[in-house]
Amino acid sequence: MPITTDSSKDPSMNRYPVLMLTAVLMLTACMMNLAGCTKRITSTRPPASKTRVPPPPAKHGTQKTYTVMGQTYTPVASADDYRESGIASWYGRKFHGRLTASGEIYNMYKLTAAHRILPMQTMVEVTNRDNGRHVVVRVNDRGPFVNNRILDLSYEAAKQLDVVGPGTARVNIEAFGTHKKDLKGPFYVQVGSFTIAKNATKLQIKLMQEGYSQTRIHQIVLSATTYWQVHAGTFQTLDEAENARHHLFRENPSCFILAD
Repeated sequence: MPITTDSSKDPSMNRYPVLMLTAVLMLTACMMNLAGCTKRITSTRPPASKTRVPPPPAKHGTQKTYTVMGQTYTPVASADDYRESGIASWYGRKFHGRLTASGEIYNMYKLTAAHRILPMQTMVEVTNRDNGRHVVVRVNDRGPFVNNRILDLSYEAAKQLDVVGPGTARVNIEAFGTHKKDLKGPFYVQVGSFTIAKNATKLQIKLMQEGYSQTRIHQIVLSATTYWQVHAGTFQTLDEAENARHHLFRENPSCFILAD
Protein backbone atom coordinates (compact mmCIF):
# COMPACT_ATOMS: atom_id res chain seq x y z
CA MET A 1 0.00 0.00 0.00
CA PRO A 2 1.53 3.31 -1.06
CA ILE A 3 2.38 5.78 1.60
CA THR A 4 0.91 9.25 1.15
CA THR A 5 1.91 12.42 2.91
CA ASP A 6 0.20 15.68 3.60
CA SER A 7 2.66 18.49 3.20
CA SER A 8 0.43 20.78 5.13
CA LYS A 9 1.02 18.64 8.20
CA ASP A 10 4.84 18.13 7.62
CA PRO A 11 6.81 21.41 7.93
CA SER A 12 9.90 19.77 6.40
CA MET A 13 8.17 19.52 3.03
CA ASN A 14 7.66 23.28 2.90
CA ARG A 15 11.25 24.38 3.46
CA TYR A 16 12.49 23.54 -0.08
CA PRO A 17 10.63 26.34 -1.86
CA VAL A 18 11.83 28.68 0.87
CA LEU A 19 15.42 27.54 0.48
CA MET A 20 15.26 27.95 -3.30
CA LEU A 21 13.80 31.44 -2.96
CA THR A 22 16.51 32.34 -0.44
CA ALA A 23 19.25 31.09 -2.80
CA VAL A 24 17.87 33.12 -5.69
CA LEU A 25 17.73 36.26 -3.52
CA MET A 26 21.31 35.73 -2.29
CA LEU A 27 22.61 35.16 -5.82
CA THR A 28 20.87 38.29 -7.05
CA ALA A 29 22.29 40.32 -4.18
CA CYS A 30 25.78 38.95 -4.87
CA MET A 31 25.56 39.89 -8.56
CA MET A 32 24.36 43.38 -7.63
CA ASN A 33 27.25 43.76 -5.20
CA LEU A 34 29.74 42.65 -7.82
CA ALA A 35 28.31 45.13 -10.29
CA GLY A 36 28.52 47.84 -7.69
CA CYS A 37 32.13 46.94 -6.91
CA THR A 38 32.98 47.04 -10.57
CA LYS A 39 31.62 50.54 -10.87
CA ARG A 40 33.64 51.71 -7.87
CA ILE A 41 37.01 50.58 -9.32
CA THR A 42 38.93 53.56 -10.65
CA SER A 43 42.36 53.83 -12.21
CA THR A 44 45.14 55.24 -10.09
CA ARG A 45 47.44 55.87 -13.10
CA PRO A 46 48.36 59.55 -13.36
CA PRO A 47 47.29 61.35 -16.54
CA ALA A 48 49.81 61.25 -19.36
CA SER A 49 51.99 64.30 -19.61
CA LYS A 50 51.29 66.55 -22.57
CA THR A 51 54.67 68.20 -22.37
CA ARG A 52 56.54 67.91 -25.67
CA VAL A 53 60.04 66.55 -25.46
CA PRO A 54 62.42 68.56 -27.65
CA PRO A 55 64.63 66.57 -30.01
CA PRO A 56 68.22 66.01 -28.93
CA PRO A 57 71.09 67.61 -30.82
CA ALA A 58 71.79 65.98 -34.16
CA LYS A 59 74.10 63.00 -33.94
CA HIS A 60 74.60 62.60 -37.71
CA GLY A 61 74.59 58.82 -37.43
CA THR A 62 76.78 58.22 -34.39
CA GLN A 63 78.27 61.06 -32.41
CA LYS A 64 77.86 59.50 -28.99
CA THR A 65 80.39 57.77 -26.77
CA TYR A 66 81.12 54.19 -27.82
CA THR A 67 83.47 51.36 -26.87
CA VAL A 68 85.44 49.10 -29.22
CA MET A 69 87.92 46.42 -28.13
CA GLY A 70 87.84 47.71 -24.56
CA GLN A 71 88.67 51.27 -25.57
CA THR A 72 86.08 54.04 -25.11
CA TYR A 73 85.88 56.93 -27.56
CA THR A 74 84.00 60.22 -27.19
CA PRO A 75 83.50 62.07 -30.51
CA VAL A 76 84.18 65.80 -30.48
CA ALA A 77 81.22 68.17 -30.73
CA SER A 78 82.81 70.27 -33.48
CA ALA A 79 85.47 69.67 -36.11
CA ASP A 80 86.40 73.34 -36.33
CA ASP A 81 90.17 73.83 -36.66
CA TYR A 82 90.82 70.10 -36.21
CA ARG A 83 94.25 69.03 -37.52
CA GLU A 84 96.09 65.77 -37.10
CA SER A 85 99.13 63.94 -38.48
CA GLY A 86 99.72 60.22 -38.54
CA ILE A 87 99.28 57.02 -40.53
CA ALA A 88 96.31 56.44 -42.83
CA SER A 89 95.19 53.04 -44.10
CA TRP A 90 92.31 52.02 -46.37
CA TYR A 91 89.50 49.46 -46.58
CA GLY A 92 87.79 48.17 -49.67
CA ARG A 93 85.92 45.24 -51.18
CA LYS A 94 85.51 43.22 -47.98
CA PHE A 95 83.31 45.99 -46.56
CA HIS A 96 81.72 47.18 -49.81
CA GLY A 97 77.92 47.19 -49.44
CA ARG A 98 77.95 46.92 -45.65
CA LEU A 99 76.53 49.40 -43.18
CA THR A 100 78.82 52.13 -41.89
CA ALA A 101 78.53 53.59 -38.39
CA SER A 102 76.54 56.52 -39.83
CA GLY A 103 73.87 54.21 -41.24
CA GLU A 104 75.02 54.63 -44.83
CA ILE A 105 76.01 51.76 -47.07
CA TYR A 106 79.77 51.72 -47.60
CA ASN A 107 80.70 52.40 -51.20
CA MET A 108 84.39 51.82 -51.85
CA TYR A 109 84.21 54.00 -54.97
CA LYS A 110 83.16 57.16 -53.12
CA LEU A 111 85.45 59.64 -51.38
CA THR A 112 84.76 58.77 -47.75
CA ALA A 113 86.74 57.84 -44.66
CA ALA A 114 86.47 56.46 -41.14
CA HIS A 115 87.66 58.44 -38.13
CA ARG A 116 87.39 57.63 -34.43
CA ILE A 117 86.14 60.96 -33.05
CA LEU A 118 85.32 63.48 -35.80
CA PRO A 119 81.58 64.23 -36.24
CA MET A 120 79.85 62.35 -38.99
CA GLN A 121 79.67 64.20 -42.33
CA THR A 122 82.81 66.23 -41.54
CA MET A 123 84.71 67.12 -44.69
CA VAL A 124 88.43 66.44 -44.33
CA GLU A 125 91.33 67.32 -46.60
CA VAL A 126 93.91 64.54 -46.56
CA THR A 127 97.47 65.13 -47.80
CA ASN A 128 99.92 62.33 -48.49
CA ARG A 129 103.15 63.61 -46.99
CA ASP A 130 105.24 61.23 -49.12
CA ASN A 131 104.08 62.46 -52.54
CA GLY A 132 102.14 65.69 -51.89
CA ARG A 133 98.86 64.37 -53.28
CA HIS A 134 95.68 65.46 -51.54
CA VAL A 135 91.99 64.63 -51.61
CA VAL A 136 88.85 65.78 -49.77
CA VAL A 137 86.84 63.01 -48.09
CA ARG A 138 83.70 62.87 -45.98
CA VAL A 139 83.68 61.06 -42.61
CA ASN A 140 80.84 58.53 -42.54
CA ASP A 141 82.28 55.68 -40.47
CA ARG A 142 84.22 54.90 -37.28
CA GLY A 143 87.77 53.58 -37.17
CA PRO A 144 90.54 52.66 -37.59
CA PHE A 145 91.02 50.88 -34.28
CA VAL A 146 94.75 50.25 -34.65
CA ASN A 147 96.89 52.36 -32.34
CA ASN A 148 99.23 53.84 -34.92
CA ARG A 149 96.58 54.82 -37.50
CA ILE A 150 94.39 57.90 -37.53
CA LEU A 151 92.24 57.46 -40.65
CA ASP A 152 90.76 54.67 -42.79
CA LEU A 153 90.30 55.80 -46.40
CA SER A 154 87.86 54.39 -48.92
CA TYR A 155 89.41 52.56 -51.86
CA GLU A 156 88.77 55.53 -54.17
CA ALA A 157 90.39 58.00 -51.78
CA ALA A 158 93.35 55.69 -51.27
CA LYS A 159 93.76 55.31 -55.02
CA GLN A 160 93.87 59.07 -55.55
CA LEU A 161 96.48 59.41 -52.81
CA ASP A 162 98.48 56.45 -54.17
CA VAL A 163 98.04 54.48 -50.95
CA VAL A 164 96.45 51.30 -52.40
CA GLY A 165 99.79 49.63 -53.21
CA PRO A 166 101.72 50.30 -50.00
CA GLY A 167 98.58 49.97 -47.85
CA THR A 168 99.43 52.88 -45.54
CA ALA A 169 100.86 56.38 -45.82
CA ARG A 170 101.93 59.27 -43.65
CA VAL A 171 99.24 61.94 -43.90
CA ASN A 172 98.14 65.30 -42.63
CA ILE A 173 94.41 65.82 -42.18
CA GLU A 174 92.56 69.10 -41.79
CA ALA A 175 88.83 69.23 -41.12
CA PHE A 176 86.55 71.84 -42.63
CA GLY A 177 84.12 71.50 -39.73
CA THR A 178 80.38 70.80 -39.71
CA HIS A 179 79.23 74.30 -38.85
CA LYS A 180 79.07 75.41 -42.48
CA LYS A 181 75.49 75.59 -43.71
CA ASP A 182 76.65 75.29 -47.33
CA LEU A 183 78.06 71.78 -46.90
CA LYS A 184 76.78 70.14 -50.05
CA GLY A 185 74.66 67.02 -50.26
CA PRO A 186 72.49 65.49 -51.29
CA PHE A 187 71.48 64.43 -47.78
CA TYR A 188 68.64 62.24 -46.56
CA VAL A 189 67.03 61.58 -43.19
CA GLN A 190 66.58 57.90 -42.44
CA VAL A 191 63.16 57.64 -40.82
CA GLY A 192 62.61 53.91 -40.54
CA SER A 193 63.91 50.43 -41.33
CA PHE A 194 61.53 47.51 -41.88
CA THR A 195 61.66 43.78 -42.51
CA ILE A 196 58.25 43.98 -44.23
CA ALA A 197 58.32 45.86 -47.54
CA LYS A 198 54.72 47.11 -47.46
CA ASN A 199 55.34 48.89 -44.14
CA ALA A 200 58.20 50.78 -45.75
CA THR A 201 55.98 51.66 -48.70
CA LYS A 202 53.27 53.04 -46.40
CA LEU A 203 55.78 55.30 -44.67
CA GLN A 204 57.24 56.41 -47.99
CA ILE A 205 53.79 57.47 -49.25
CA LYS A 206 53.08 59.30 -45.99
CA LEU A 207 56.34 61.24 -46.17
CA MET A 208 55.80 62.15 -49.81
CA GLN A 209 52.34 63.46 -48.93
CA GLU A 210 53.98 65.59 -46.22
CA GLY A 211 56.18 67.27 -48.81
CA TYR A 212 59.27 65.04 -48.92
CA SER A 213 58.70 64.31 -52.59
CA GLN A 214 61.99 62.51 -53.24
CA THR A 215 61.67 60.04 -50.37
CA ARG A 216 63.14 56.70 -51.37
CA ILE A 217 63.26 53.10 -50.17
CA HIS A 218 66.71 51.54 -49.94
CA GLN A 219 66.93 47.75 -49.72
CA ILE A 220 69.83 46.03 -47.97
CA VAL A 221 70.60 42.50 -46.76
CA LEU A 222 72.32 42.00 -43.42
CA SER A 223 72.97 38.58 -41.87
CA ALA A 224 70.57 36.95 -44.34
CA THR A 225 67.77 39.38 -43.36
CA THR A 226 66.37 41.89 -45.87
CA TYR A 227 65.64 45.40 -44.65
CA TRP A 228 63.80 48.20 -46.41
CA GLN A 229 65.08 51.58 -45.20
CA VAL A 230 62.99 54.70 -45.74
CA HIS A 231 65.01 57.85 -46.52
CA ALA A 232 63.17 61.18 -46.48
CA GLY A 233 64.64 63.67 -48.88
CA THR A 234 66.36 65.08 -50.54
CA PHE A 235 68.23 68.02 -48.98
CA GLN A 236 71.00 69.91 -50.72
CA THR A 237 72.77 71.16 -47.58
CA LEU A 238 73.44 69.75 -44.14
CA ASP A 239 71.51 72.63 -42.60
CA GLU A 240 68.38 71.75 -44.61
CA ALA A 241 68.71 68.12 -43.57
CA GLU A 242 69.03 69.08 -39.91
CA ASN A 243 65.87 71.22 -40.09
CA ALA A 244 64.00 68.24 -41.55
CA ARG A 245 65.39 65.88 -38.91
CA HIS A 246 64.20 68.29 -36.21
CA HIS A 247 60.69 68.17 -37.65
CA LEU A 248 60.62 64.41 -38.24
CA PHE A 249 61.93 63.67 -34.74
CA ARG A 250 58.48 64.19 -33.19
CA GLU A 251 57.13 60.98 -34.70
CA ASN A 252 60.43 59.25 -35.42
CA PRO A 253 62.83 59.83 -32.50
CA SER A 254 65.45 57.46 -33.91
CA CYS A 255 65.82 59.27 -37.23
CA PHE A 256 69.23 60.48 -38.34
CA ILE A 257 70.98 62.22 -41.22
CA LEU A 258 72.92 60.40 -43.89
CA ALA A 259 74.57 61.49 -47.14
CA ASP A 260 74.08 59.91 -50.52
